[in-house]
Amino acid sequence: MSLTGDPRRTVSSVPPPATAREPRRTTREPRRAPRRERQGPAYVFLSPWILGVVLLTLAPMAVSLYLSFTDYNLFDAPTWVGLRNYTDMLFEDPRYWRSVGTTLVFVVVAVPLKLALALGVALLLRNMRSGKGFYRSAFYAPSLLGASMSIALVWRALYNDGGTVDDLLSRIGIHTGGWVADPDLSVLVVALLAVWQFGAPMVIFLAGLQQIPGDLYEAAALDGAGRWRQFVSVTLPMLSPVLFFNLVLETIQSFQVFTPAFAISGGKGGPADSTMFYTLYLYERGFSASHMGYASAMAWALLLGIGAVTVVLFRTSRSWVFYANEGA
Repeated sequence: MSLTGDPRRTVSSVPPPATAREPRRTTREPRRAPRRERQGPAYVFLSPWILGVVLLTLAPMAVSLYLSFTDYNLFDAPTWVGLRNYTDMLFEDPRYWRSVGTTLVFVVVAVPLKLALALGVALLLRNMRSGKGFYRSAFYAPSLLGASMSIALVWRALYNDGGTVDDLLSRIGIHTGGWVADPDLSVLVVALLAVWQFGAPMVIFLAGLQQIPGDLYEAAALDGAGRWRQFVSVTLPMLSPVLFFNLVLETIQSFQVFTPAFAISGGKGGPADSTMFYTLYLYERGFSASHMGYASAMAWALLLGIGAVTVVLFRTSRSWVFYANEGA
């Protein structure tokens, strides 16, 4: 090493001390398994659900779609007929459109009444200090029992000629001869049974009400708002997402009503087809008349109809559903 010349070259030529060198790694990091190998156990645990969806949902839907273009009577091999089932259903079958009208009337009557009753009871339960759990369970119980055939038969007996409701109305001078036998009131019997099962949306409304901040009500009260103004200006806007959720669920379920209509009408849709709901007519065409191809076409038409109504609900919700984090 020379002491003359460029000092920078002299310094750079000096090797760094041994202690400044980084120690060499003698052990290798464990190699991570490929992503596909790590996902293997997940698919193993998901396999029962995947098999259930494929075998119990997707495969029957595919078979039903194929049968909707065939003439199939459950006993002979299906015969391809193209769009004949759909054209007969839309243009040649007046009972089909009667069932559509009956179902629409039921949806328009039952859904608003059910949601209004559920919201009203939820508002009452929100302010209760004791016994809330008992009443919540008691009001929810009809949602668990109301879909059974036994409850529907009891409901028919209540509104039949000489039943409890007819007897009570006769004592005050109203003689109906039984609601079940009256074509103008038979749909209302099924609708009241659906409204009686308000427990499920009530619980959802109650959960939504408990999430509304109390400061909003205090501020509205300071501005002079009464209970009705607080309900309209605070409760409904803050509860609109929950209301929309219940509206969509109840509408979809109402289009598929079957058990009450079957039990109350005796499976015939009477009197005068006044309780011939869509699903009941589908059942009659598929199993009573053995026109399974026609029934499959009706099922797909129902699916498309429910999808269209759901799309309309989502489109119109933009004008009245308020989300707290909207615009944040």
